[in-house]
Amino acid sequence: MTTALDVKTVLETAIQAIDGKKANNIVALDMQQVSLMADYFVIADAASNRQVQAIVTEVKDKIQAAGGEVKLIEGFQAADWVLIDLGDVIVHVFSTEQRDFYNLERLWHDAPYLDITELLVAD
Repeated sequence: MTTALDVKTVLETAIQAIDGKKANNIVALDMQQVSLMADYFVIADAASNRQVQAIVTEVKDKIQAAGGEVKLIEGFQAADWVLIDLGDVIVHVFSTEQRDFYNLERLWHDAPYLDITELLVAD
């Protein structure tokens, strides 16, 4: 284990942090059978670069507050596509345009979606 937190706690904490900053179209993919990179990908987008940065900062803060480790944040300044490496969980936060362009869900179409509805706050 690469963090003080178990992978499910990291996953849930990241999803709730993303949702708390009103990200759009939050999905989680189970990557365990399709990639060696990570066990899970979390993908979300935001309408502005400022919101992308706010989401990333919230994920970092919540993971660290819970005792987890943020290994790497890549792309924060440009805020078009920010990758947050949490070890077994990789978070991708896109601007809406970049998410449509890269379409990771299509690229990793073999990865099953996780049901995260219980982790999301109903608006």
